[in-house]
Amino acid sequence: MPKKRILFVFGTRPEAIKLAPVIEAFNQDKNGFFEILICSTGQHREMLEQAVSKFRIPVHQNLSIMTENQTLTDIETKTISKITPLYKTNTPDLVMVQGDTTTAMAAAKAAFGSKIKVAHVEAGLRSFDRKNPYPEEDNRVEIDRVSSLHFAPTALAKENLLKEGVPAKSVVVTGNTVIDALRFIVDQTKTESEKMETLPKDKKWILVTAHRRENFGKPLENICKAILKIVKKYKEKYHIVYPVHLNPNVKETVFGYLANKDAISLWPPCGYNTLIKLLGDPNLRLILTDSGGIQEEAPAFGKPVIVLRKVTERPEAIKAGCARLVGELTEDNIFSSVDRLLSDPNQYQKMARVANPFGDGKASQRILEATKKFFDLPAKNLPEFKG
Repeated sequence: MPKKRILFVFGTRPEAIKLAPVIEAFNQDKNGFFEILICSTGQHREMLEQAVSKFRIPVHQNLSIMTENQTLTDIETKTISKITPLYKTNTPDLVMVQGDTTTAMAAAKAAFGSKIKVAHVEAGLRSFDRKNPYPEEDNRVEIDRVSSLHFAPTALAKENLLKEGVPAKSVVVTGNTVIDALRFIVDQTKTESEKMETLPKDKKWILVTAHRRENFGKPLENICKAILKIVKKYKEKYHIVYPVHLNPNVKETVFGYLANKDAISLWPPCGYNTLIKLLGDPNLRLILTDSGGIQEEAPAFGKPVIVLRKVTERPEAIKAGCARLVGELTEDNIFSSVDRLLSDPNQYQKMARVANPFGDGKASQRILEATKKFFDLPAKNLPEFKG
């Protein structure tokens, strides 16, 4: 029986992190049903290379599309123009993409245009607001429309897909692969401590990550102003650590407001090992983020999250009680969201004790077995994730 050729495509660090355990599951499958090929578009460069190196992902083709200050149109057109010949040369039976990046959307569209089936890891997430997050909401909808396999991380994501008319037989609730990635990487974090040694041990820490396109400009300025206000009230007890994204729209604003300020450490983007070690450190008490991934990762470590967005496509965290949504990103809204939590130990403990609603560490195995079934290959019957 000829092997089925699976081509994994990613272009950013979060995609690589979340696909790494899936790639590992396919590579380690003893039945030998699949031939695995891996393509990086290089939508990000330095930050992506960190993840590829840490997870030892064997990239077979790098499209190297990244240019300084690239636009969304640049990413989409270059990805499609460069990956289409790759599809023609390698003739994959299935292209697997993850999430909602422009890389994932363009790779899926190019595969669909080449009459190649698409599998979408983390399918069905919806904020129902095309501008938040931008462009991710449109990207994920487009990917789901052209996909033949939909790996929904939660029951709610599956429900979203079914309401849109996606055939139920194409949807599998797997849990989120980031939880699988956490289990793989936690063992490697014990020696990843150089940056953290610079943080004060006599204070609790607040981690900030903010870099989304829809927050460029005034919203990011308000985030920075709120951070200064938090520091003014809580600098004797808390220290801010902010790994700053390399995008100049982020870096120039953040450094303009927060550089050389008391009780604030501005870091370059940190490796995934360092991030996970931060999340697991007892000194870290709270996270302020506009990231999607951290909303999924933080509950695994019992760390409350303030979501720096108007809406979130991960309402499971809000419903479970481990995250709170700021809403309109004004200085007062951001500050009061943090102030209420830091000033009320009972509220804090209630959020910190919530079980992770996003996964059980078995998502990659469910994806592997579901892919076997898709190709009518012998497969295990694994129960869907119930979170």
